[in-house]
Amino acid sequence: MKWEIYMLSPFFGVYYLWSNKMSNALLISALVFVGLYVVFSMMIVHELSKRGVKINYFLLRLLLIRYISQYKRITLKESGKTGPLYYPCVVSVNLALVLAIAGLLLRVL
Repeated sequence: MKWEIYMLSPFFGVYYLWSNKMSNALLISALVFVGLYVVFSMMIVHELSKRGVKINYFLLRLLLIRYISQYKRITLKESGKTGPLYYPCVVSVNLALVLAIAGLLLRVL
């Protein structure tokens, strides 16, 4: 049954292979950016703990967004600029989200 659908259009099989490979590439890239987000967020938590902020490691997953915004606020007060870890952390999580959605859409469609 599945092969009959492929035979309706000569380019459908090529499109299916291309979309499957592209979907895999996008999902792997999303996983890489999730890994970068974890690394940058742990670096932010370490910087906050060095500055005397009490970190709740038990609820770290829930409070991570709060810690990232707190890092931005503290570094803005100290130097007048956001810290060097803030934008890579925010960009990596947003890229991971966009790439994961694009990869899943290619896989479904």
